[in-house]
Amino acid sequence: MEINAKIYVAGHRGLVGSAIVRKLREKGYTHIVGRTHDELDLTDARATLDFFETEKPDYVFLAAAKVGGILANNTYRAQFIYENLQIQNNVIHAAYLTGVKKLLFLGSSCIYPKNAPQPLREDYLLTSELEYTNEPYAIAKIAGIKMIESYNLQYGTNFLAVMPTNLYGPNDNYDLEKSHVLPALIRKMHLAKALQEDNWELICSDLNKRPVRGINGNSSRSDIELLLKKYGIIKNGHEVSVTLWGSGKPRREFLHSDDMADACVFIMQRINFSDLVAQLPSAEIRNTHINIGTGSDLTISELAHMVGKIIGFSGNILWDTTKPDGTYQKLLDVSKLEKLGWSFAINLRDGINRVYNDYLKAVVS
Repeated sequence: MEINAKIYVAGHRGLVGSAIVRKLREKGYTHIVGRTHDELDLTDARATLDFFETEKPDYVFLAAAKVGGILANNTYRAQFIYENLQIQNNVIHAAYLTGVKKLLFLGSSCIYPKNAPQPLREDYLLTSELEYTNEPYAIAKIAGIKMIESYNLQYGTNFLAVMPTNLYGPNDNYDLEKSHVLPALIRKMHLAKALQEDNWELICSDLNKRPVRGINGNSSRSDIELLLKKYGIIKNGHEVSVTLWGSGKPRREFLHSDDMADACVFIMQRINFSDLVAQLPSAEIRNTHINIGTGSDLTISELAHMVGKIIGFSGNILWDTTKPDGTYQKLLDVSKLEKLGWSFAINLRDGINRVYNDYLKAVVS
């Protein structure tokens, strides 16, 4: 990417997009374009094409998506498949029509089959059935990968796709119903510690910053206690417990969003579709996407205890085994990216410390 190129980051205020913007600025790129959802609805094909025809970006990072954890994915199945397909279709097609030099589409590790061998290699895509709870979202992301490959083959575009593992970092979503596992754990442990210390000022400050189902820091104590109980945070006498979904046995891999952004900019600067095709073992051009991860994982139980220790929660962590676990393991094989010359830098414990410090600053400000 030329240093003075115009770069459009779709989803520039989210966890992924904001990290990419920070990394681009760190690398010296200044001509960065972004639009909020209110300014541009990417599910609207006409509005999206009008934007591309007006702005004429040279490069595009497609980080805009409807995302959420296991509860949100399983509850809002229609919205997840519809909105993500619409966004992808509109942005990728508009990029083709307006001659964008290179586009990077960001997917998710949930594209891989539920029972695929571990670690997950790129060529495991579409080899067996998906995990049920996030199937609609995964299908949308798979469609994005295939759209990228198909446009490259038919139209000669230079579009790329990357599949990051579970991400966390600044501007994460801490909604107790719709967030992913790590931000949900951070907020639950934070609220549980405050309840353990009978620190209602901190609890109210948290709920004023991020109200939940109409409950904020000005609500009655009984309403707040009922809300906390609904999300598994309960005080019984002097003991506080946090109940989490599932068994705690599934394993997950986590990557800081700053590392993810570094990988994305690295790929856009140095890798072309032709480079990926040259690595394929046969004449069939498929699975040209690139995994982004750390290559190591831990159980959700280990993660919960790590987060609790970092935050300072010393109560009980319980498990509701009537709730689904999701896919047992989703460890990415990152050898393809490592061979291209990139590897991660931020270890998980340090990364969680960083984001919790940011979380505290936001709550008490």
